[in-house]
Amino acid sequence: MSRKPRVRSGGGITMHDVAKAAGVSAITVSRALNQPQLVSPPLRDKVLQAVDALGYVPSRSASALASARSRTVLVLIPSLGNTVFLDTLAGIEAVLAPAGYQMLIGNSHYDAEQELQLLRAYLQHRPDGLLLTGLSHAEPFDALLRQHALPAVYMMDLADDGRCCVGFSQEDAGAAITRHLLARGKRRIGFLGAQLDERVMKRLDGYRAALAAAGLSDPGLEWLDPSPSSMQMGADMLDAALRQRPDCDALFCCNDDLAIGALARCQQLGIAVPERLALAGFNDLQSAAWCTPSLTTVATPRRAIGEQAARALLRLMDGVPPETLRMDLGFELMLRRSS
Repeated sequence: MSRKPRVRSGGGITMHDVAKAAGVSAITVSRALNQPQLVSPPLRDKVLQAVDALGYVPSRSASALASARSRTVLVLIPSLGNTVFLDTLAGIEAVLAPAGYQMLIGNSHYDAEQELQLLRAYLQHRPDGLLLTGLSHAEPFDALLRQHALPAVYMMDLADDGRCCVGFSQEDAGAAITRHLLARGKRRIGFLGAQLDERVMKRLDGYRAALAAAGLSDPGLEWLDPSPSSMQMGADMLDAALRQRPDCDALFCCNDDLAIGALARCQQLGIAVPERLALAGFNDLQSAAWCTPSLTTVATPRRAIGEQAARALLRLMDGVPPETLRMDLGFELMLRRSS
């Protein structure tokens, strides 16, 4: 009778060697390494001690052949330099790692063609599932997903078309912060937008809707730049806004970087905030609360989005429908002194 080949690591140590050293079965070793939630903590510690003592490194390719799974998840984000997405990645890892999955991270740099190339390249590694940012993607990208029938969860926004998504309404958040500025008596509220990705444009839509409802629509109060966001850009955009519309009495910035840069420029120019000009940002980065004056902004549940999206994907990869296809985690207005 033929026997199954032993799974060997690069150093020649096998899973059976680990099992012998730990005094358990090879199946228990496999579960301890790949599905730790199925093994008791004492037993898993015994296996890990044997792994460390022997220097065992599992063969991921062999494990994939044996289980028809790669134990990897592809995560596509638009930026590795943005704290928002780093927080989301931390949430994803906190859920996937204990479940025995590793992340394959692709950075698209907000470029649809690069996102497509990343998907094509990483599909060669046979990921078990996909976590991706935003709802709008190029048609070739969507077609490739359909062809491979890869379980996917969309993050940062909400869809109503049957896709599994975890996030919050960008439009509602943009409208809410604009209504706050209106409630503070501001009537000529400008919008500073950078990068101009899908989510920024939805915040702009919310801003426009709130002003329209108040009878205060004014396209001349919008300053939009597709370049990557920065605090320097925020300062420069503030200069342009006050030069072109000196009657502007508030600014809603599409993110905290722009808002902090605009706030710094106000301090340099001696512009009283919020008396002369109220300022609001978006995302509630850690620095927002430590500005002088502290920055009004929108707190977004970015780590929780990563955690819940990863949990939903684990269910999809196991063939179990998630508890809900549309998970709205909401947002919170952080009302501080800048408004």
